[in-house]
Parts: sequence; structure tokens; C-alpha cells
Amino acid sequence: MNKPTLTVHAQHEDFYILEKPAGLNFHSVDGPGFVVLAEQQLNEKLYAVHRLDKVTSGLIILARSSVAAAEFTRLFTAHQVDKFYLALSDSKPKKKQGWVKGDMAKSRRSSFKLLKSLENPAITRFYSLSIAANLRGFILKPYSGKTHQLRVALKSLAAPILGDSLYGGGSAERTYLHAYALSFEWQNQQHLYVCKPDCTTLFGQLIEHENFHTWQQPWQLDW
Repeated sequence: MNKPTLTVHAQHEDFYILEKPAGLNFHSVDGPGFVVLAEQQLNEKLYAVHRLDKVTSGLIILARSSVAAAEFTRLFTAHQVDKFYLALSDSKPKKKQGWVKGDMAKSRRSSFKLLKSLENPAITRFYSLSIAANLRGFILKPYSGKTHQLRVALKSLAAPILGDSLYGGGSAERTYLHAYALSFEWQNQQHLYVCKPDCTTLFGQLIEHENFHTWQQPWQLDW
């Protein structure tokens, strides 16, 4: 199997912004994972400060020093890194936009479920667009960083992510969840990054939709 060449979206003296392909493990499992591949490609030691599920594509920050990694960890812990995701579903959600809040608990087959309690809740806000008769696009902003948070949120709306077999999504060649944009302040400067998903997939129908322009700068939406 050929090693994928990772796309570098930005290079800073303290970090890189890279794009993770869907289907690539973040950490090394049955071969080199995303972080190791990035280190090999860029020929330097890199530090993970957040992660994406294997099935998820999109933007990842990798710090270039332990000092930078510690500062990013502080920013993530303080919820000062805004992340925006795109998703597709072939099911109509219970509501077109709004909040999904609830504690998460382990369920069967390494999945999670959303509870009604709010002791330490996963919090997500979203908007959606009807793209076709059986296809809806979502833009989501998580306000917490729970494992599988967005996948569980859409499942709870009766609109599991297309291709997400673990959560009952319709059959597809991939799980249609993509880390679309990042916004954070670094050394008193605002950094904004956007990475559109692969338009040769069903994501293309979302990107080409007449109302997608309202999501082009996601940090300007009314969150």
C-alpha cells in the first residue's frame, strides 16, 4: 500500500495545518498513522494537540515543539479553538438547526449514546440545508470535545451521518464527516483556515448548492 502524500494547508514556525484523509488512523495501528506519516513527510518531530476519528477527513493542527503543543493544549482546554465540520445524511433531522446537548455514555460495539442528563454534557450547534430529496447537508460547531460527539449528535436527531455504519447511517463509500474550518488566536494574531471536502464525492452536491455560500466563512455564522 502506497503511503498517502498529506496536503499541507499552512506552515507556521510553531505549527502545521494539514489535511487528514478519510479512512486513515490518526495514531499508528496497523501501520503508520497520520502523525507518523506527517513526521516522515516533513522530516521533523511533531506533536498532536487534537485528533480526528479514522473515518473523518479534514483539518488537523500539529505543533512543531513541546512548548507550542502545551500552548495549544491550553487553548483547546479553554475552548479557544473554534472547529467547524461538514456532514451529510440521507435522513431528515428532527429539527433543521439548533442545539444538541446531553451527557454521553458508552454503548455497544465501541459506540456512544446521548443521555438526557446534563452533568458534563456534549454540546453541539448546527445548521442544515436540504440538498436533494434524500440528502441533507450540515455544518456543525462542537462546544466540547467528546469522542464521537458529532456522530452521536446527528444520530440523536434521527439523521445519522451517511456512511457511518456504527451509528446506523445509510450505506456509502465513506463516512461523510469532514473537519472543514479552524479559527484561533496565536501570538495576538487571528488564524482562519478552511478546507473544502473532496468535491468528487457526494460532498460536491453540498459545495455546489446555491446556499452553500453562506457557510464559506463559518466563523461569521450566528453561533
